[in-house]
Amino acid sequence: MEKYSQSQIDDVLTSLTEWSLQDEKWIVRKFRFQAYMDGIQFVNQVADLAERMNHHPMIAIDFKMVSIRLTSWKSAGITDLDIEQARGIDKLFTKNTIQS
Repeated sequence: MEKYSQSQIDDVLTSLTEWSLQDEKWIVRKFRFQAYMDGIQFVNQVADLAERMNHHPMIAIDFKMVSIRLTSWKSAGITDLDIEQARGIDKLFTKNTIQS
């Protein structure tokens, strides 16, 4: 997969909710939950998505906050796969917050 240029990253970030570029190779977002177990449930859903896509994010759980970082190691930066996964993660978050 081809790595995005800086202008491509800037363009696509405008269409993603609360994702930002970090260290010129990661897109990152923090998700806040009402309860600890809501975040854990979300992480499990993200893990299922990652397995289906065979694309695994960096995930940190800090009580009611979950941080996710995406990059494509083989391409040494952001690719279509990262953007597709970010959109899928956003959908999972929206689904979880509507049900809560």
